[in-house]
Amino acid sequence: GSLVAAVLEHSGRLDKEHLGARVGRLSRRGEVCTVINKKYVDFLPSMRGAEELVTQVEGLACDIDQLKAHIENEVQRDLNVAGAEFTELKQQLERDTLVLSVLKKLQEFDTALKEFHSALLEEQYVTAAQQLEKARSSLRVLESRKGFELKILKALGKELIVQTQNIIYHLWQEWQKLIVWKLPPSKGSSSLEAVVLSELHLHTVPARDKDAAVPPVQAVLQALAVLGELHYKLKDFGHFLLQYILKPLILHPSLEPVSEEQPDVFILRFRSQELSLDEASPMEVFDKIKLVFEVLQKYLPNVPLEQPGEGRVTLAELLGELIWEELSDCLIHNCLVKSIPTKSSKLEQYKEVIKSTEEFEKAMKKMQFLKEDTTALLKYACNVNSHFANKKCQDVIMAARNLMTSEIHNTVKITPDSRVTLPELPDPGSGDHLKMQRALEVPSGVVNLGSERRLSPLTLSLPTCRISSSVQQLLELAYHTLLEATASTDLCSLQLFNCVRDIFQLFCEVVPTYHRENLQKLPQLAAIHHNNCMFIAHHLLTLGHQFRCGGGVLGSVAVTFVDLVPAFRRLGVECFLAQMRVQKGEILERLSSARNFSNMDDEENYRAANKAIKQVLHQLRRLGMVWQDVLPVNVYCKAMGTLLSTALAEIVTRIVALEDISAEDADRLYSLCRTMVEEGPQVFTPLLEEDKNKKYQEEVPVYVQNWMTFKELMIILQANLQEIVDQWADGKGALAKEFSAAEVKSLIRALFQNTERRAAALAKIK
Repeated sequence: GSLVAAVLEHSGRLDKEHLGARVGRLSRRGEVCTVINKKYVDFLPSMRGAEELVTQVEGLACDIDQLKAHIENEVQRDLNVAGAEFTELKQQLERDTLVLSVLKKLQEFDTALKEFHSALLEEQYVTAAQQLEKARSSLRVLESRKGFELKILKALGKELIVQTQNIIYHLWQEWQKLIVWKLPPSKGSSSLEAVVLSELHLHTVPARDKDAAVPPVQAVLQALAVLGELHYKLKDFGHFLLQYILKPLILHPSLEPVSEEQPDVFILRFRSQELSLDEASPMEVFDKIKLVFEVLQKYLPNVPLEQPGEGRVTLAELLGELIWEELSDCLIHNCLVKSIPTKSSKLEQYKEVIKSTEEFEKAMKKMQFLKEDTTALLKYACNVNSHFANKKCQDVIMAARNLMTSEIHNTVKITPDSRVTLPELPDPGSGDHLKMQRALEVPSGVVNLGSERRLSPLTLSLPTCRISSSVQQLLELAYHTLLEATASTDLCSLQLFNCVRDIFQLFCEVVPTYHRENLQKLPQLAAIHHNNCMFIAHHLLTLGHQFRCGGGVLGSVAVTFVDLVPAFRRLGVECFLAQMRVQKGEILERLSSARNFSNMDDEENYRAANKAIKQVLHQLRRLGMVWQDVLPVNVYCKAMGTLLSTALAEIVTRIVALEDISAEDADRLYSLCRTMVEEGPQVFTPLLEEDKNKKYQEEVPVYVQNWMTFKELMIILQANLQEIVDQWADGKGALAKEFSAAEVKSLIRALFQNTERRAAALAKIK
């Protein structure tokens, strides 16, 4: 019941609220309706105006649709037709314009050719050439038209070529009338007799005969320039000018240019002097060349010429550009090079050459034959110090090489007191000399505790021997070159000093190679070469020190050749040792035919051994004669002693190796050994005077290492057992110094039968 009452109460409350809200809404709706009515009254006219506008727009849209349909159906078709007609008319206009331009160019070409023919007939070559160039320009334009090709263009091109060659031919004929060369019959000859016949005739003035009138040279040159042919004509002219005028003046000092002027021609010819000179000075050559160019400038018009691609240039500039390079090379190699002094003392005089070279270039530039920036001749002349050094070095090297390749066997004898022919060397300063004297003086009151012995004056001298005369001359050349270096500039001095070093280094390379075969086959040449190397090495020890007092750069640097001394000594020693090995080989080969010195009781074996001994002695005697008065005595004795010792050692080795030696064998072996001992010393003949050679023959044991060994072997061959034991002397005797115990025992076993006495003797050999 309470729940129902609550629900009813709540429901009543809700109805009241709903009713109140509804009343509120109705009141608000009334207000809205009032506003709507007011707005409707205002909106109605606007809506009617909009409807009218819509009606009008729909009418316009219909009209547009009709107009569009009309355009698409009729106007567009008319426009397409008009566009096609316009394109066709445009193309036709372009064709007509092209045809018109082609016809215009053809007309220009035809007009130019007509004017060309007219001018050519009147010998107006410049006008003719210009009209021909116009025709060529018109044809070039016609040929550049793409898509418009005419068969007539080929014909026009051929006609243009024909007419070009036609005018070139006429110009060439006129050129030959203007410039006439009269050449010797043998055009290729450059002899004085041939070139003196060359003449140049310049016809620069029209002849008096009107029919034979020659066009002015200027017109011919200008026409050739317009046609682009002037370069080729001037190139030919420059070639003839160089070959028959300019180069002969440079190469033949006796030639002089002679000019002769006549009313209508100028003649340039040569005249040969009766007293011909070997070489002309650069000043004289420059004057002759300058005279030729002055003639060309005077009688050839030096007017501006139109050159295709180069603008306006003068005839002198064109000609100079064509010939100057070759002309300057000829002047340098055949004139300036020869004028370079060979001695430094004459370098001061060369300033005249430099001055004349500068004046010559200025004159050539003034005449416009030479560009302002061209100074090849002057640069070469001003660089005289370098050229002098190069020329001097080249001459020195060539002279040295000629000496190195000359015959070695042409010799001169040098002694300890002999001197090389030296130039006058600069004296050391007096101050240094006085200082040295004072240093050597012993103060008074001071006791000299040094040795009173003095060195021999020949202590550091080269022993007596023979050297090649060419080597002596080579050393003199080195001294003179170094003396020249002391009087030269610093750069030249160093170059000459290095040149002298190059001489000696070249010797080490050239001589052993060039004379290799002779040095290997001929013992005397090997000995001379050995002496040559030792002679050069001896002088290289002090070479250079003499020139330190001369001042300049050589006085401030280490001028020495000491580093080359070992190379020269090694070169000489190796060559001589190689020859010694050859001789040793021949000695051993001859002894190999002795059949090991065995069975000497056989006559055939004895003869073979005796022959081998004789051959060895003959070889040694021959070597002794070949080396006599060539090698220094000490070297000679050592060499002969070494070879003789080789032979003796080989004989001793062969005999010691024998297992059985009969009494007869021993006697014959002793006989062979006695031959070696008696005749061996006789091969020692180092000097030409026989009486002086005895000293060295008596000193054979000093030089022959195996001499005493060989003598002891001879004693053994003739001794009995007791004598052998006495010679051994318990290992302290002379025999023990030369042979080992095993070798002595082997000889005893070979010489004596197996007995108790032999056994006892063998027991004592230990």
